[in-house]
Amino acid sequence: MTIIGWIILGLLAGVIAKVLLPGRDPGGLVGTTLIGVAGAFIGGWISSRFLDHPISKNFYDTGTWIAAIGGSLVLLIVYRLLFGNSRDRH
Repeated sequence: MTIIGWIILGLLAGVIAKVLLPGRDPGGLVGTTLIGVAGAFIGGWISSRFLDHPISKNFYDTGTWIAAIGGSLVLLIVYRLLFGNSRDRH
């Protein structure tokens, strides 16, 4: 998969993760893309390391999408655990 493919995968995975876990998170388009790309790497690592299911480098692979979305959800949860109330204090 090319760099552009990873960016598109990251953007879509980040958007899906934010839809599945709504709330006040940082971001906008760039933040959502970064969460999605980092989530794809984390999800792929978890999948290959602990689930013994290596991720395909094919853009249309279902396992790649599930890992990317799952990793993005993990990042959002960790962010909220660490900084969850920091945006509410004004």
